[in-house]
Amino acid sequence: MASSGTELAAYKAVGTLYNALMTALVLGLVTRRGEDTAREYVFRHFRRQHLEKFLPGLRKLGLADEPDAPACALYHYHSNALGGVKTGYLRESERKAWVRYPPPRWIWRGTAIAAVPHSVSAAMLHGWHGHNGVSLGNNGLGFVCTGMTVDGMPGLEGYYFDYGRPIDEHERVRFAYGTEQMPRVDWSAQPRLETASWPEERRLKTFRAYALEYLRTMLPTLQALLGADDAQKELGRVARLVGLQFHEETAREMDLPTDVERGDRESAADFARWLGEVLRAQGEDIEIGAQEVRMRGWRAVRELTLADPLKAFDAWNELWLGAAAAHDRFLTVRTTRSLDERGWSIRWTIGPTAGRQDA
Repeated sequence: MASSGTELAAYKAVGTLYNALMTALVLGLVTRRGEDTAREYVFRHFRRQHLEKFLPGLRKLGLADEPDAPACALYHYHSNALGGVKTGYLRESERKAWVRYPPPRWIWRGTAIAAVPHSVSAAMLHGWHGHNGVSLGNNGLGFVCTGMTVDGMPGLEGYYFDYGRPIDEHERVRFAYGTEQMPRVDWSAQPRLETASWPEERRLKTFRAYALEYLRTMLPTLQALLGADDAQKELGRVARLVGLQFHEETAREMDLPTDVERGDRESAADFARWLGEVLRAQGEDIEIGAQEVRMRGWRAVRELTLADPLKAFDAWNELWLGAAAAHDRFLTVRTTRSLDERGWSIRWTIGPTAGRQDA
């Protein structure tokens, strides 16, 4: 059965919220913890994703038998296309293949890109692109970056190059601004997966899954970097802001009211529906009541090892508390959560009593 317009909008909302959460977290670290901490977080985030996704992804995309340089560039081209990110690809030879991410950059949405330092953007390349040769067992494969959008270039671009000799650590990612430029790309002749003919529902579900991986990587990486207490503080702060900023956009696409300032039962029911539909689209087991949302388990964190699962939840929960405040600042949301041998049990109760949201 085809999904309704509300379900499709909810899939899109999940992608929008977690895309924004990743961007907000990095910017928050830059401004509050400093460029070095933000750079280290981005490096660890993308190295973790690389180690989990790269080799299985090569096989799944049918690229395992390609020469290493083209295989790596094609991997980024196809995997980003699956997530709805425009990417260009060009193979010059078996030893050299280009990949380009033209603006607007998906990860640095809107004006956020103006606050991203060079080193923080480069950390993504060091975390992922520079490790491809290591994962492939090819100690002669490196990535040469010829431009990044955060530096005012018309896209992040570069090429994988097989030097045919062992390379040093500093050669795994090398910057060569002004020396080379990716040749013209014929967009009509770019490689295509079957995604081009996917229905809207499948495309949005893939976009949702792509963005959800940011959350799954974010929670354990941030706790390992900052400790559970500071991770909760930093992630919770930006999660609330994202909820405040993006509730209106996502609610209107679901044809639900926002910023109503009624503080009544009808308003509580409207927010319960928004929250329940978004969590259901995320893949959670949800029951939606008139003024209550129940979640059995927390599927998004299955198989994750978290230093402090409850603090990770409380940080994530700020996303929904922020959204509730944007929907109707005269509602109160109370969150009841527990984790035991049977797993997670979570309930949000949305009340018409005036007051501040709490968890």
